[in-house]
Amino acid sequence: MGEKKLHLVSLGCTKNLVDSEVMLGRLSHYNITDDPSSADVIIVNTCGFIEAAKSESLETIMELHGIRKKGSLLVISGCLSERYKKELQGELHEVDIFTGVGDYDKIDTLIEQRKSLYSPEVFLADENISRVITGSNYHAYIKIAEGCNQSCSFCAIPNFKGKLHSRSIDSIIKEVTSLVARGYWDFSFISQDSSSYGRDIGLKNGLIELINAIEQIKGVKSAKILYLYPSTTTFALIDAIADSSVFQTYYDIPIQHSDEEMLKIMKRGFGEIKTKELLKHMRSKENAFIRSTFIVGHPGESDEAFEGLCEYVRNFGFDRFNVFEYSNEEDTAAFNMEQVDPKIITQRAKTLGDIAIKSTQASMVQLVGKEIEAVIDGESSEHEYLLSARALNWEREIDGEILVNDTSDISIDFGKRYTLHITELIGDDTMLATVKKGIQ
Repeated sequence: MGEKKLHLVSLGCTKNLVDSEVMLGRLSHYNITDDPSSADVIIVNTCGFIEAAKSESLETIMELHGIRKKGSLLVISGCLSERYKKELQGELHEVDIFTGVGDYDKIDTLIEQRKSLYSPEVFLADENISRVITGSNYHAYIKIAEGCNQSCSFCAIPNFKGKLHSRSIDSIIKEVTSLVARGYWDFSFISQDSSSYGRDIGLKNGLIELINAIEQIKGVKSAKILYLYPSTTTFALIDAIADSSVFQTYYDIPIQHSDEEMLKIMKRGFGEIKTKELLKHMRSKENAFIRSTFIVGHPGESDEAFEGLCEYVRNFGFDRFNVFEYSNEEDTAAFNMEQVDPKIITQRAKTLGDIAIKSTQASMVQLVGKEIEAVIDGESSEHEYLLSARALNWEREIDGEILVNDTSDISIDFGKRYTLHITELIGDDTMLATVKKGIQ
């Protein structure tokens, strides 16, 4: 009869991806298939952060149900399933097994027993959990904490992910060391609020301590920290990242707005002046790469506040930033506030989105004619004669692509580092380059 087949869809953020990789580890006795219609088990690890993500999760579930084979199991896990557990169990009769954010390491047992389960504690993988790293033979995401102690007016995450729960530094070191032994050398450290890491376990400067510890692991060649929170990011942390011999000078800090009144309404815990001082300090660092996120149309956002935001981002020069339309979530502080007209929200998103494209292009143009360190991932989907590469100080899949059209007759190993000469910008977030030499 052969081994059973598994089809898994991981939606949402990279934190969700780590949990999906844990499930793949628990189900390693299954053959992974890209064809859901042939799968014996289909898992959708859902996202439930905002309306667009919820819709995508539900559409994916129904689409997969429509093409699944008779006798297969359809399983949903993750944030949407956790957040709306009662509603979904009552309405989604197409689903065979329901689980949330607490039982990723029990997924094999749940499938074997055909049982739904929602444990009260949020699952956080440690060094003892075996997971299947996906999408790369050299890069891995490391989840350093779960939950969040912030109370942003627009965010429902603390309601179903709970308070901050950090791993020990020793646990993280053991996991990274194990992955280095398997050939991984590039790491992204992630959580909901990474700059608060360790505060719940008595570490005053936990992230700085973690940076220092990771630097001591032989074989780690590049690393980044994702999702800093303004009010828990210090000048000392900014300096520690910039001074590190291993961590890229990469600051991913979603500030959401630049207007003083809006930051108060959004309960961001930090005012306009201090937020801008942090960003200015980051920009002063050599080769700093700054990524952020902005929400438009939050209740209380006036025309003047939005125009001020546009003016600020035009002048600051973010290397990358994403724009989100405000999503009115029922279990958040902003839900009962007076809402901005949806048409205005959409227009504001387009206006700021256009600025984002120009900001990305301006950042990339600065690289033309320069030599940079990059990793070549493989053949490009653009053309069989082009190779796909990424600058070492870019995050995977979100910061753009470099197309290599000339290897200078140098032998190329995918997943290795090379010095590239950037020749031109093509499109909104793609560059053309030639290989100059390999990096040991």
